[in-house]
Amino acid sequence: MSRTVWTVIGVIVAVIIAWVLVDVVFSVLWFIAKLAIVAGVAVVVFFVLRIAVGGGRDDGASGR
Repeated sequence: MSRTVWTVIGVIVAVIIAWVLVDVVFSVLWFIAKLAIVAGVAVVVFFVLRIAVGGGRDDGASGR
């Protein structure tokens, strides 16, 4: 009987640990995905702003 109780307790502890680990892994993956999306949008916005203010032309204004 005691062996069955310890088996049930072990299963419950294993499920709790797995739940926490999966939560942490998905949180980290979501953070990395958001970081990639933000970086992509930032690059697009940078080039749009660069084109909008005329920074893309080479008219000798760079000091050379």
